[in-house]
Amino acid sequence: MKFRLASALIVPLAVLAGCGGGDATGNISAPATPIATVAAPAGKNWSETVAVTAEGGYRVGNPDAPLKLVEYGSRTCPTCGAFGREGTMPLINNYVSTGKVSFEFRDFLVHGAPDLAAALLGTCGGPQPFFPLLEQMYQNQQSYLDKLQAMSPEMQAKFQTMKPNQVATALAEQMGLIEFVKQRGIPEAKARACLNDQAKLEAAAKLSDDASASGKVTGTPTFILNDQKVDAVSWSQLEPILKGAGA
Repeated sequence: MKFRLASALIVPLAVLAGCGGGDATGNISAPATPIATVAAPAGKNWSETVAVTAEGGYRVGNPDAPLKLVEYGSRTCPTCGAFGREGTMPLINNYVSTGKVSFEFRDFLVHGAPDLAAALLGTCGGPQPFFPLLEQMYQNQQSYLDKLQAMSPEMQAKFQTMKPNQVATALAEQMGLIEFVKQRGIPEAKARACLNDQAKLEAAAKLSDDASASGKVTGTPTFILNDQKVDAVSWSQLEPILKGAGA
C-alpha cells in the first residue's frame, strides 16, 4: 500500500489546508448537435441508479451518458464541502436525471487518516445510500472538523504506534462519525467492521495512489469531464461548463 498513511497520522490539526484542484489540462468542446435526453429503463430513475465502478468510485446516473463527470473529493476539505452542499443535489436532480450526465465520486485521501475514516464509513452502506450520505456528511462537515481540531497532541502521539485501521477507528470516534452513520441506518457493529476491513482500506489507498499517478489529481476537489480536467472547484464554476458541453 503506497499511500502515505503513516505520515498522514499527524495531519488532523491541519485539515483546513491543502484543498484546491489545481490547473485544468484541457478544454471541453461544445457538441456539434445538442445532446438529447436519455430515458431511464422502465421503472427506474437515473438519479437513483448507483453503481460501484471498476476504478472504485461510486457513479450515479446513466452508465452510458455522453457526459461523464468524475469528482475526486475529500470529505475533510472545506472547498469540497462547499461543493457538496451547493452542487451535489442540483447536479443530480437537474443534470444526472436527464440521462445526459453521469456523476462519479472518488474519495481522494488528501488529508490522510481523517479522510480514510470518513471514506470507509461513507462507503459502508453500499451504493444506494452513498450519495445521500455523502451530501449529509458535507452538510455536517464543520461539526466533525471542529471535533477533529479539538483532538489533543497526546492522542495524536498515540497514533504513531497504531495500525492504520486502528487510527481510522479512533478518528471516526473523535469526529463523531460512527454515531453519525448509526443515526442514518448503519449499525455500529457494521460501521466498526468497515473501519477494520483491510481490503477496503487498501482499496481506498489504491484509489488515491492511482489518481496521484495519473498526474491529473493534485488537490481537491478535482473534476474530470470526459477524461479532461476542468477548471472548476465550485458549482457556480462547474455548471456553466456542463451547459457548454451540452448538458
